[in-house]
Amino acid sequence: MEPVFPSSKDSDGRQQATSGSQRGLRAELWDVIRTIGIAFIILLLLNIYVFNLSVVKGQSMEPTLEESERLFVNKIIYDFRDPKPGDVVVLKDPSIGPDKKEYLVKRIVAAPGDTVEVRGHQLFVNNTALNEPYTDIQIEDADFGPVILKSDEYFVMGDNRHAGRSKDSRYFGNVKKKEIIGRAEFVFWPLTKIRGL
Repeated sequence: MEPVFPSSKDSDGRQQATSGSQRGLRAELWDVIRTIGIAFIILLLLNIYVFNLSVVKGQSMEPTLEESERLFVNKIIYDFRDPKPGDVVVLKDPSIGPDKKEYLVKRIVAAPGDTVEVRGHQLFVNNTALNEPYTDIQIEDADFGPVILKSDEYFVMGDNRHAGRSKDSRYFGNVKKKEIIGRAEFVFWPLTKIRGL
């Protein structure tokens, strides 16, 4: 009996199947890489123009915010409306040079046209004592003002009213709208402390 050898047709068939499966794997890998790349670009654009994730540093916003908590910051809200008193905002630190990028988290307490004054350890806006349920103590720092806000100016303070605990508008002056990055919407980390602001 003569030995049987595989025909060239069978050999070609196996080669075609192998090369076809390699092309399929390469196509799938390219699809995954392309999807990851597109998702990364979309997230990057959203982070630049729509939202930001910030970390709380320091104690100036206690008891509302604690150090190391993570914030979701809405960056487009002020394209549609002006900041309002009560908003917790992230802003560029006005006390440092324009070439440095450092940010602060503060609360807007007064808007353009308002008169702000700290008198007898109490915050007054337009000569009316402000109700501040987000603080846990009267202002311990020295009296301040009165200061009249010009158009496009905001007065910001930290919620921590213990002496010397907040670098805010009493220290670096009024803040312009263009210096406000966005509004802090909620704490998203740690998971046990998720809450709106």
